[in-house]
Amino acid sequence: MQLSSTPIKGSIFRPSKRPRLLLEEEDDNNDDEDEESDLHVEPHDSTYNPESVVTEDSQSVLDPESNYMDNKYIVFESCLIDLFGSCPVCKTKCAIQKRQMGTFIAFTQLCDKCNYLRQWQSQPIVGSTPVGNLMLSAATDFTGGSFIQLQRVFKAMNLQTIQYSAFRNHARNFLEPAIIHKWNLEQQNIFTQLKKEGAVALAGDMRADTPGHSAKFGSYTLMDNETNKIVDLQLIQSNEVGGSYHMEKEGLKRCLDKLDANGLAVDYIVTDRHPQIQKYLRERGITQFYDVWHFEKGLSKKLEKLSKRKECEVLKRWLKSIKNHVYWSATSSVSGPEKVAKLTSLLNHIQNIHVHNNPLFPKCEHPDVLSRDRKKWFQPGSQALYKVEKVLNNKRVVKDVAKLSHHYQTSSLEAFHSVILRFTPKNVVFPFIGMLCRLYLAAMHQNENCQREQAITTTGQAVYKFVFPKTKRGECTAKPVKTEPTYGPHGPCAR
Repeated sequence: MQLSSTPIKGSIFRPSKRPRLLLEEEDDNNDDEDEESDLHVEPHDSTYNPESVVTEDSQSVLDPESNYMDNKYIVFESCLIDLFGSCPVCKTKCAIQKRQMGTFIAFTQLCDKCNYLRQWQSQPIVGSTPVGNLMLSAATDFTGGSFIQLQRVFKAMNLQTIQYSAFRNHARNFLEPAIIHKWNLEQQNIFTQLKKEGAVALAGDMRADTPGHSAKFGSYTLMDNETNKIVDLQLIQSNEVGGSYHMEKEGLKRCLDKLDANGLAVDYIVTDRHPQIQKYLRERGITQFYDVWHFEKGLSKKLEKLSKRKECEVLKRWLKSIKNHVYWSATSSVSGPEKVAKLTSLLNHIQNIHVHNNPLFPKCEHPDVLSRDRKKWFQPGSQALYKVEKVLNNKRVVKDVAKLSHHYQTSSLEAFHSVILRFTPKNVVFPFIGMLCRLYLAAMHQNENCQREQAITTTGQAVYKFVFPKTKRGECTAKPVKTEPTYGPHGPCAR
């Protein structure tokens, strides 16, 4: 039996011409085309089906969707050689031509005795590209995977795959244009739906590719608070705006300009307390609310630092209650002055005084309970009370409390930043277009899965799980378990 990776003289198997980087072959032998077309042998096998031989004419009518849905398997080369090693007509050992291009392999079987000829290939070819090679690149890119890590897995199994240069060529020529086109279509559909509902309430925040002020890329995201869908996403490079500090303002500006260009009105936007964002939205005449978590986080850091002092040890017992009070003050109020009145009433409450002089909040809403532990109260005129009052009555704190969001927050947007990490890890360097496309993939993944329902058991009961968030410092939280996320067929991989 002859096993060769070079063409056999007289073989009619010849793929169409292709770009050099699209396919990696084991041979570079280019026999004369006229010489290969001289031999034309009719198959002698009664079961031979002419439609099973893929020619250039049949390649042009392949159905991409059927190829995508077709099952794929791992096949050992020795098993294929056993299959094509003998002639099915006269049982004589045959000469075999093997041709391999990444995940693609093809065999041409020729019997020297009876001139039986058979051709077989492991996957369809579209143009000059094996479908399996392209689908491997697409599956890796569309799910946020790393080709380098995938290549290591394949190498460990001795599983044949394409080279990185072929993967990048697929990305440039096919995948990235498809991602951008798909995102533009979905974004226009979102704009059309939102315009029917009138002015929209948004949440906005920026994510940098590295911490601190050394970031190269920054992505600003606007999310619809009603549906948790990503409305727009802009990628900014730091050298465009003179430094990473200015990326957030530029990102918001581009997002709002995109919304204006598509006729979308903004009711209000929930953001963090970035000074440049405050000024820009004020100049643009857009109502801004602050995310409660960002405000509470900054306030809690000051109070925790204060509680470590000896004279302020009593504050440790109030830290959790103060955090809860900040959220309650924001969500239970309908106006800015009422939020300020409820938060500043805390200074009376920690002294065991529950009637206040402010008409907007004249009395605490909790029931009157006689405390048995008098040591937990702050004493009037004490050093601890003076320092806590200095923090809570700070001019900026009072000003920002009035603008805390009473309804929607940016928690869903922060969760989307975790989704971005799945597609663009911070320890991997991406080119601009590669980063942009992966951000679009993360946005489409978010929009496809943002309204997943909670998982239920076979008896119809809702499923929960216990988690231990880092922010809770060891405390347990019951979290609802949602159904599994999807990566298609509604995503770009289906196209």
